[in-house]
Amino acid sequence: MTTTPAATEPATLLVVEDDATINQALADRLTAEGFAVVQAYDGPGAVAAHAQHRPDLVVLDVMLPGFDGIEVCRRIQASRPVPVLMLTARVEETDVLVGLAVGADDYVTKPFRSREVVARIRALLRRVERARELAASAPPRLEVGALAVDRAARRVTVSGEVVHLTPLEFDLLVELADAAGTVRTREDLMREVWGWADARGTRTLDSHVKSLRAKIGASRVRTVHGVGYALEA
Repeated sequence: MTTTPAATEPATLLVVEDDATINQALADRLTAEGFAVVQAYDGPGAVAAHAQHRPDLVVLDVMLPGFDGIEVCRRIQASRPVPVLMLTARVEETDVLVGLAVGADDYVTKPFRSREVVARIRALLRRVERARELAASAPPRLEVGALAVDRAARRVTVSGEVVHLTPLEFDLLVELADAAGTVRTREDLMREVWGWADARGTRTLDSHVKSLRAKIGASRVRTVHGVGYALEA
C-alpha cells in the first residue's frame, strides 16, 4: 500500500498596509503564489493580528495610522520574533537603520513591483529554514577574541556583556564568525544570509553591517572595498 505524504502547510503572511487598494492587490498576489494571507490596516490591528495568527512573516508598511510600522516592528519582535519585510517611501539611510535596529530584516521602497516583494519574501523564508538547519548541525559556540556566539541560545556576548541583535544581524554575524579573519564577498553574504543569487540587496547588506558594528564594535568588522567584509578578533 502506498501512502501519500501530507501536504506542507502554506506559510502564513501578515500584510500591514493602510492603503486598502495596495493591501488587497498585494494580498491577492501572495494568495496566488500559494501563501495564506492575513491583512491589517493600522498599527494596533497589526499587533493584534500578529498575536492572534502567529504569522511566519510580516510585510509591514512604515507609515500607518494608530502608530507607525517602526513601533509595530518593535512590539512584535519583543513578543514573538518573526521575519519582517518593510515597505517604505522613505529612502534616507537613517530611516532604514531605525527599521533594522528594531528588528526588520529587509525593506522595499515604494513604488514596488509585487514580484519583487514575492522574491524578497521567499528569500527571507529560505533564510529562516536554513538558519534552523545550521543550528542543528553546526558547532554550538563560536569565539572570536572577546566575541562569543551561542548558536543554540542565539545569544551574543562581548567581553561577557550580552549584546542584543535582531534575528538577521545574528545570522549575519554567524556567517562572518564561521570564517573569522577571512574576507567574505558581498555576493557570498547575500546568498548565504538572504538567499539571493546576486548582489541586488547590497544596500541592505551595508545597512545591516553598519547596525552590527554599532552593537559589537566598529573595529570588529573590516571592510575590504570592492570585495566584502571580514570579522576580526
